[in-house]
Amino acid sequence: MSKFVSSAMFQITYISFIVALGGFLMGFDASVISGVVKFIEPEFNLSKIELGWAVASLSLTATLAMMLSGPIADKYGRKPVLKAAALLFLVSAVLSALAPSFITLVIARMLGGLGVGAALIIAPMYIAELAPAKYRGRLVSLNQLNIVVGITVAFFSNYLILSMGSSEQTWVQNLNINEWNWRWMLGIEAVPALLYFIALMFVPESPRWLLLKGRDQDARQVMSKTLAEQEMETEIANIKETLTSGQSGGSSSIKDLFKPAMKLVLVIGVCVAILQQITGINAVFFYAPMIFEQTGFGTDASFMQAVFVGITNLIFTILAIALIDRIGRKALLVFGVGGIALCMFLLSFSFHQATYQLDQQAIDQLPDTISTARLAPIQDTLFDNDLSYKAQMVELLGKQEAQEHESALIAAAININQQVVLYSLLGFVACFAISLGPVMWVLFSELFPNRIRGIAISFVGLINSATSFLVQLVFPWELATLGVTLTFAIYGGFALIGLGIIMSLLPETKGKSLEELEATLVR
Repeated sequence: MSKFVSSAMFQITYISFIVALGGFLMGFDASVISGVVKFIEPEFNLSKIELGWAVASLSLTATLAMMLSGPIADKYGRKPVLKAAALLFLVSAVLSALAPSFITLVIARMLGGLGVGAALIIAPMYIAELAPAKYRGRLVSLNQLNIVVGITVAFFSNYLILSMGSSEQTWVQNLNINEWNWRWMLGIEAVPALLYFIALMFVPESPRWLLLKGRDQDARQVMSKTLAEQEMETEIANIKETLTSGQSGGSSSIKDLFKPAMKLVLVIGVCVAILQQITGINAVFFYAPMIFEQTGFGTDASFMQAVFVGITNLIFTILAIALIDRIGRKALLVFGVGGIALCMFLLSFSFHQATYQLDQQAIDQLPDTISTARLAPIQDTLFDNDLSYKAQMVELLGKQEAQEHESALIAAAININQQVVLYSLLGFVACFAISLGPVMWVLFSELFPNRIRGIAISFVGLINSATSFLVQLVFPWELATLGVTLTFAIYGGFALIGLGIIMSLLPETKGKSLEELEATLVR
């Protein structure tokens, strides 16, 4: 018996890991743009909103995919949707790398967004439907772990490609990595996308979906590899009961989400979906080098700090997976969201205290490509915020030159406690990674009834992705218009509001079967 249990857990973990590789591609595809923005802005002469579009366009179509992928998966199965997502990642990577114009790049990113939306919704849904209740939290969290690994690998890949560009080695010169650095950053994703598509060939269909479609024999064949015969028959009976009972009967539609019985789970789902993004996590992930440049780190150092962000994210996601089935979902959320608020307010305060001043020594150390003679009128002038300093740079140097050399100009002038900023950003990422990152998707896979799980997760996922799109789109504009201080203060305020909602509304879901949760929450 123990040999069967070990074999079953290996099978479940193996399948879950393959499915969760969609999360790796999602994380890589989403965050690889962080290294690209610095280069495409001057190359395509983009405005701040256009730059936001280059980043956020992926989330726009991810929102559409989240809306459609759940119902499509309910109709045709989880596996076909995941395979389609893998192909979209592949096409997007190749087209992004070859993009001759800003419009082409945006179209390529939007294709990738369709894959992101589908993988983000269907992978955790599939794993939750396959996993035993007592292991479901950590197995569903494998998807978030893979997202985090993808983000970390993207940060490291960007840094590596940037560093390789200065190499004199023949093969580096032949591949033109220095001139095409951002194209290589985007194109390298084609390799894991192809591997994911091949690996999905060896994954079965979700047993709960098979039972939903009346394919009992196929479901038994899948479940027999993960459950003993008596457990399998009990599980099948429980699933069928929820599928045929009064509260789960009939054909599912979006209207079912708004029935009075669904009020509690829907409110929780929507609030958590918004909270995960409105606190600024994707602003940090997708613009990490830009944020570090605002602190005075140079370009190379900013890319390296972004790697630290990815590593921190990875470590604390692993910690969350270890704790989520032990101390529960709510405890992690309360701790994490409280920490997010604290870190954001620390960041805001640090930038509020910062000053900017160019003395003669600082001007002499600026790159030769900057028209330093034009900076003479503001030599030794003290600026008490980033907005007034940047505005003066644009006035003296012109928009193009100020934009191209913004990192060097800030690094030369800023007086700020870089260590506090660095630790606050890493603390923010750590708090997110141990809470909202993995816990949200676990909750989504648990809260909603079997019959409408696809539609329900698509709906809250759509709201999550739409919020992410807005955050990414306006972040460059926020920095340029509101300034760093106010931008981070706004994120901290949203975190405080979210903390209150979590403490007052969210129940604990750990250790309960999907059918038990439905009986408790939907009434």
